[in-house]
Amino acid sequence: MRQIVLDTETTGLEASEGHRIIEIGCVELVNRHITGNTWHRYIQPDREIDAGAIEVHGITNESLADKPRFAEIAGEFLDFIEGAELVIHNAPFDVGFLDHELKRLAGKMQPIAKRCRVTDTLVMARRQHPGQRNSLDALCKRYEIDNSQRELHGALLDAEILADVYLAMTGGQASLSLDSQTDRSGGQAQDAQRLPADRPPLCVIKATADEQAAHDARLVAIGKSSGGSAVWRQLEGKG
Repeated sequence: MRQIVLDTETTGLEASEGHRIIEIGCVELVNRHITGNTWHRYIQPDREIDAGAIEVHGITNESLADKPRFAEIAGEFLDFIEGAELVIHNAPFDVGFLDHELKRLAGKMQPIAKRCRVTDTLVMARRQHPGQRNSLDALCKRYEIDNSQRELHGALLDAEILADVYLAMTGGQASLSLDSQTDRSGGQAQDAQRLPADRPPLCVIKATADEQAAHDARLVAIGKSSGGSAVWRQLEGKG
């Protein structure tokens, strides 16, 4: 299962008023593993950035003067997200801006929802934590995720933070990979040790019927909370 955690920064709040995307950041997940594969571009918007927006992300027109326009990077962006599930916090905002940019291109460009399934982590958070603050910063505090570098908003940084938040919200396991030498919290993984050949045989204790039923129920609950099927159920052919 391939997912792309995505965030954008813009010149203002309303695409309908002619505001444009100025930054896109994407982080790739494969089977709940943060692969390290990212896609990040700054974009020349051909319009002034609102002062209020600059206060949020710190990006100025001067810093974008030599950057490509959306039409120049659209192809590689669409290739990167093709067929993936997009994970976005407050998805209508980002998707609305992306669709607005696609409409400006020559030819008939399909909207994002026709290209990818979209999961909105803000909707998930409101469902899991009703009546509480569910901004990205609030979720970082709730799930004890370090966002100390987030003095200003940034599309790639926010996508990286959201990837950790999403994994915590949907089960807390950041990776199913066993070959990484260092975990994402900075701890050093222990080297595998070969067991002696003359060791006593391992005792295998199989799950009881009740334990298996509880296991299945838990996976179903994870699937519902994440808006999709748990990876383990997919591996078991029950997705």
